[in-house]
Amino acid sequence: MGMATTSRDEVSRPGGRTVEIVIPVYNEEVALPRCVASLRQYLEASCPYAWSMTIANNASTDATETVAEALAAQDSRVQTVSLAEKGRGRALRTAWLDSDADILAYMDVDLSTNLDSFLPMVEPLANDEADVAIGSRLLADARVTRSLKREAISRAYNLQLKLVFRSGFSDAQCRFKALRRDVARMLLPKVENHAWFFDTELFLLAEAKGLRLHEVPVAWVEDRDSRVRIITAVIEDLKGIWRVRAGRLHQGRSGPGSGRKVMNPAAPAAARSDFE
Repeated sequence: MGMATTSRDEVSRPGGRTVEIVIPVYNEEVALPRCVASLRQYLEASCPYAWSMTIANNASTDATETVAEALAAQDSRVQTVSLAEKGRGRALRTAWLDSDADILAYMDVDLSTNLDSFLPMVEPLANDEADVAIGSRLLADARVTRSLKREAISRAYNLQLKLVFRSGFSDAQCRFKALRRDVARMLLPKVENHAWFFDTELFLLAEAKGLRLHEVPVAWVEDRDSRVRIITAVIEDLKGIWRVRAGRLHQGRSGPGSGRKVMNPAAPAAARSDFE
């Protein structure tokens, strides 16, 4: 896999936490500048932690790489990584494993999820009250605007996860998530998928390890110009579910649900789990 990165100017605050937000992109030359500007404005106004953002260019064929490099040249807190192969999971794995930030997050370039949910997502990680945080469109307090078809597919998929794995998290597919750096370095080498099933596999592994998952209800508006090919993603996800399930059965395990520790915003923090 070919990879090139710009130099990184780390920002730190004595005694504070650092947060890095990764934005995976594929042919997003138009949306990318708006995303970076909006995210930077939000972080400067509202984020109490030292932050940086990484644009992970996923083998784009348009001018995305040039645009990303220009944005990075304007702000030392913005950096880029360019991959020769496609795959959202591959981009996240590469950027997260290369990061020195305490908390690693990611979101889509379309900013479908309202940024007001960002701090409620990362604060439990910064305060050592959770290991992994997930934005959810399926919790009771979430506010979602999307087509009936997308809603039905999402609910059916997450229901299947509960039936097959007894998973405790409500929304595996919302691309608004965060985890601690030590957790990332423990779990990422074990994740086999490099594309759309990456998120699900990562959080099933987290549950299998008994890690503390924190869910945050989000406000989310569907992007009509999304690059996601729904049928392709669904087929990949179904293959991933049965691959992981077959592996669990082969190992004589009942699935990750037996050791899960899932929290919602109203639940007290569980005792910290042993990562060994």
